[in-house]
Amino acid sequence: MFPPGAAPPSDFGEPLYFTHRNQTIDRMCRAGRTRSLTILLCASLALRCGGGGGEQASGNPFPPMNPQVVLVESGTGFAHPVQVTHAGDGSGRVFVVEQAGTIRTLTNAAAPPFLDILDRVLAGGERGLLSVAFPPGFVQTGRFYVNYTRSPDGATVVSRFLAQGGSPSADSANETVLLVIPQPFSNHNGGQLAFGPDGYLYIGTGDGGDEGDPQNHGQRKDTLLGKILRIDVESGQTPYAIPPDNPFLQDNTAMGEIWALGLRNPWRFSFDRATGDLYIGDVGQNLYEEIDFQPSGSAGGKNYGWNVMEGAHCYGGPACDNTGLVLPVAEYDHSQGDCSVTGGLVYRGAEFPSLQGIYVYGDFCTGRIRGLRKNGTAWENALLADTPHQISAFGEDESGNLYVAGFGTGTVYRVTAN
Repeated sequence: MFPPGAAPPSDFGEPLYFTHRNQTIDRMCRAGRTRSLTILLCASLALRCGGGGGEQASGNPFPPMNPQVVLVESGTGFAHPVQVTHAGDGSGRVFVVEQAGTIRTLTNAAAPPFLDILDRVLAGGERGLLSVAFPPGFVQTGRFYVNYTRSPDGATVVSRFLAQGGSPSADSANETVLLVIPQPFSNHNGGQLAFGPDGYLYIGTGDGGDEGDPQNHGQRKDTLLGKILRIDVESGQTPYAIPPDNPFLQDNTAMGEIWALGLRNPWRFSFDRATGDLYIGDVGQNLYEEIDFQPSGSAGGKNYGWNVMEGAHCYGGPACDNTGLVLPVAEYDHSQGDCSVTGGLVYRGAEFPSLQGIYVYGDFCTGRIRGLRKNGTAWENALLADTPHQISAFGEDESGNLYVAGFGTGTVYRVTAN
């Protein structure tokens, strides 16, 4: 995750360049923190400062993708916000998750919380109440799900709660624990929950922490750490069912819940509400941050490389065997102060056509906001804004408007574009 509190950790994100393709222009892109001329030059040459795919198959550059993003304050007074989301219930409510263990509504941070589980959350550093997810049937059932690190041992817990009918708050005493994952260290807890287009719950888990994944959780299939999991929590089975098409269900050496592996700390991932494509922001070690991509309809089972690879580069040495690994579609390095990627969402709102179809993401340490878009068979990337905020999360409302959570200031901003 990110370094909630003081200074950002050395292993949370990176800057804005993707170091594949034209090395000369990449060096120009890296040449300075204030780089207006450099940005214009990179855009005119259609080189995405910091990204995955390069040129089109013909070798010709992309048309530039460079909308300008402006953040407008939407709500403030939150204590270390780590997620912004909605329930899809037609209410128009936008929920803000606070790290210490509460969930509030964007319109009134001072109102009684929607959920208060301060009494059972171990918060601080990369721990806390990290995510909430509302299933498609929330209106009918009132059930929703959270991911938090448990006091006092720091284990990851995925639980179900019940919203009280006719009440603006949920019943904090009505908790059903579905999954507990012990954590060997205090960092790399992952934390994202999201329902996919298939109605299943996807869970992001970090590699368990410490430098370099010393217990090799990312590559092991006998552990739930360093993965994205996929489970059926609305089937009525206790505590949950494993979807019959999960990729490792028939592998007796693997955990059936695993959907993808080879992840270091997938702090935030999201599904494109229009296409169902999956975007994963995976926090790097010391050099590279990455965005991984899984197209809709994938059968799962992809290995995104950690700890063999960091980004598109061999980790820990100049050479490695990357056979069978899926490399990121975008990466950026730490040379300009970036240090921890915050995965975002694809804009599908109606107000800003220039943002349509662009995956908007950022960096916790520098506050830079970037946009990523597939162009044919390749990917283009652009700097959209350079902000002073500790960006802990991106979110959206029911209409597809995007929001940014400023961790240190406790303010949530709406993303607008010219």
